[in-house]
Amino acid sequence: MHPPKILVTGATGKTGAAVVAQLREKDWPVRAVVHRRDARSERLERLGVETVIAEPYDPDQLLDAMQGISRAYFLPFFHPYMIQGATAFALAAREAKLEAIVQMSQWLSSPAHPSLATRQTWLVDRLFAMLPGIAHTIINPGFFADNFLRFIDFAALLGIYPVMTGRSQSAPVSNEDIARVVTAALTNPDLHAGKRYRPTGPKLLSAYDVAAILEKALGSPVRPVETPLWLLLKAARLQRVSAFEMSGYRHYVEEHRRGTFARDGGTSDVVREVTGRPAEDFEVTARRYAALPKANRTAGNRARAFANFMRTPMSPGYDLDRFERELLFPVPPMRRLAIDDERWQAEHDLQSAQRPIAPRREAAEVA
Repeated sequence: MHPPKILVTGATGKTGAAVVAQLREKDWPVRAVVHRRDARSERLERLGVETVIAEPYDPDQLLDAMQGISRAYFLPFFHPYMIQGATAFALAAREAKLEAIVQMSQWLSSPAHPSLATRQTWLVDRLFAMLPGIAHTIINPGFFADNFLRFIDFAALLGIYPVMTGRSQSAPVSNEDIARVVTAALTNPDLHAGKRYRPTGPKLLSAYDVAAILEKALGSPVRPVETPLWLLLKAARLQRVSAFEMSGYRHYVEEHRRGTFARDGGTSDVVREVTGRPAEDFEVTARRYAALPKANRTAGNRARAFANFMRTPMSPGYDLDRFERELLFPVPPMRRLAIDDERWQAEHDLQSAQRPIAPRREAAEVA
């Protein structure tokens, strides 16, 4: 008997690509939703993945992509209209009679958060939990290891590591470990139905700890440098990171500084409990990033890194408050960081993290 085909959204992204690779390693058939035919979709096809082009806001195209599918991984995308895409996906999933959805969420997920993306994520959590007859699993990681490793080229080529979060700590988790939890839930949905999993790395680290680990992984000195938000916004725009992504990230940095990601000890054993293997040490993740082409110490890479470093302070940044005003983002009456929100604290404590957020009705109950 052949295993059911699994639909993966965000399949060319960081966790999506890792989910696809791990499913294919286990010989599970995969269909990936892509935006266009390009080199990234071709890489998926070389893995034996079926690719389909679908507009993420169009329920009809998503329904077509779900034909012959019984399970799906939903990865929300950083966009002001993310909630529309999630609703279109939910409608298509119900019509296609999917048996299971594994959904990427956030540890900060809450309805009163200053970040629109985080408020919308909370709505998506509830929306998918209300789908009748569909096993729903939420993955809500804390701080991604990838967030600490975006400047691996600066560390490798210039010996500088920008610090945004001071001495505050989190347990950064790798994309690969997150994907292993997602893959486990997709391949055995009944076991994980109604669960919320918070995968983390094995121990708490500050950005200064990260700099020391990078120094070891790279085999060269790395100096941590406190970096103000205005400079990060300039660097982000120079690297074509969207204003919307940064509009949320600035609040996530503040949450980190306030200790939100270290709350209740800050670590979980979810990766081992769900996958049978412990979460990888941050140094293992760092060495993988250190091997990326952009971190290679070539003359060309060094020249580009130095040029970008010198031009960043003189480059335009983002005016995020103006950006949000011009897009007319909906604003809750009282915006609160997660760490200050009693509702968030009740919903996201580690002791209740595994409990379902809403009871699941069995398919037999649906007319």
